[in-house]
Amino acid sequence: MFGLFRPNPIKNLEKQIARKRADSVNVQRSGDLRAYASMVAEIEALEDELIAIRNRPAD
Repeated sequence: MFGLFRPNPIKNLEKQIARKRADSVNVQRSGDLRAYASMVAEIEALEDELIAIRNRPAD
């Protein structure tokens, strides 16, 4: 589906989600719950986008 020079959006989103999850753990441990809540909201939005891409019919 994805050629040699076309990036895979699923892998990119998975990497971005993993990075934000790791960052959110550190923010939560620091005690900044407002920042943690906003990061969790961002992660949820990225996960929704990932689900939408995976549910799209193949070309």
